[in-house]
Amino acid sequence: MTTDVRVLRRDDWNEWFGKLELAFGGVPEAPEERALWDDLTEFDRSIGAWDGDRCVGTAGAFTFRVTVPGGAQVPAAGVTMVSVAATDRRRGVLTSMMRRQLDDVRSWGEPLAVLTASEPAIYGRFGYGIATRQASVEIDSTRVRIDAPAGTDDVRLRFAGVAEAAAECEAVYVRTIGSRPGMLARRPGWERLPLLDPPKEREGASPMQCVLAERDGETVGYVRFHNKPEWDAAGPKGRITLRHIDALDPAAYAALWRFLLGIDLTSAVHARNRPVDDPLFSLVSDIRRCRVGVRDSMHVRLVDVGAALEARTYQVPVDVVFDVEDDFCPWNAGRWRLTGDTKGASCKRTGDEPDLALSVRELGAAYLGDTSLAALAGAGRVRELRPGAVDEAALAFGSTVAPWLPHGF
Repeated sequence: MTTDVRVLRRDDWNEWFGKLELAFGGVPEAPEERALWDDLTEFDRSIGAWDGDRCVGTAGAFTFRVTVPGGAQVPAAGVTMVSVAATDRRRGVLTSMMRRQLDDVRSWGEPLAVLTASEPAIYGRFGYGIATRQASVEIDSTRVRIDAPAGTDDVRLRFAGVAEAAAECEAVYVRTIGSRPGMLARRPGWERLPLLDPPKEREGASPMQCVLAERDGETVGYVRFHNKPEWDAAGPKGRITLRHIDALDPAAYAALWRFLLGIDLTSAVHARNRPVDDPLFSLVSDIRRCRVGVRDSMHVRLVDVGAALEARTYQVPVDVVFDVEDDFCPWNAGRWRLTGDTKGASCKRTGDEPDLALSVRELGAAYLGDTSLAALAGAGRVRELRPGAVDEAALAFGSTVAPWLPHGF
């Protein structure tokens, strides 16, 4: 039978989501997780691939706004819940869904599509480039201390119920969205996601705990974490696992980290997702005892090259002509002249001679300022056609702080 890719109907959600669970191992989500994803699913932005009455593929696109260099929040489709049934691989199902989805995103007037990948090699052929990275840290809290800035001792910390403090924590998060490229402005309902705390994900640790940082009666930061008590013959060696931490100023941030590293009966603090230039790395007394690892995080696809490049600003004045290859979204292919600076930008079609040749995947990788166009040129993925153009563009595309995606979707 011919595979039919169509918009998801509410009556089909249980089967659709069940096929997604099966593709990711067949372990059902906890009831509260399933209920949340049911509520968050945007049915008119979700599609399924059907072979007769069988669902053989799933994909969705959440409505987000992504912070870009310069601080603007740009409409973006948050690509999610992508799967193909193991029985129907290599039949073009994924390609058909990606084709339909990117056509839809273009019709919605959203210049960007973003995703996190279960395997980083999957989406490059559809024009997605790795645009943010995340750091993991494993801190030996028996040997590492926080070199706290002035004002840290003025921050008051107190435990609070996770649910009771949710609104205060979300208010802090919202105020931080513009601080880094890659952060997401979300629709109502997403504030429930950080509160999910299924026992199967705790690995024997405590239910999620929350501590608020306050100054002059105002909440200026928070941390959510798990505590896993452990003992051996030498005594306690508990482990703290960080879930979320946000703060409005350096003193509050330092106070929260100092608290985590000083919790009684523990000897390690583990964080899975931090910015690669996290201020934490300048606060710790011994970076060698923090065991830092780095991996890919958000992948970015420019759905509309001109609109996307005009939506951000540039560190230094830039005037460059790109010759863009984009076989999957041919409306992007061809020459574009980008001119811009710290105040704004213009990106228009041109017949002028190109300065750089690259694919839309490389533009996506460089878009948020983490991956350097010079590094991509060094890998042979950007070709310099005018001497000096790579260095000029690479400097302009940079960001003063590393982009970061604080949570998945």
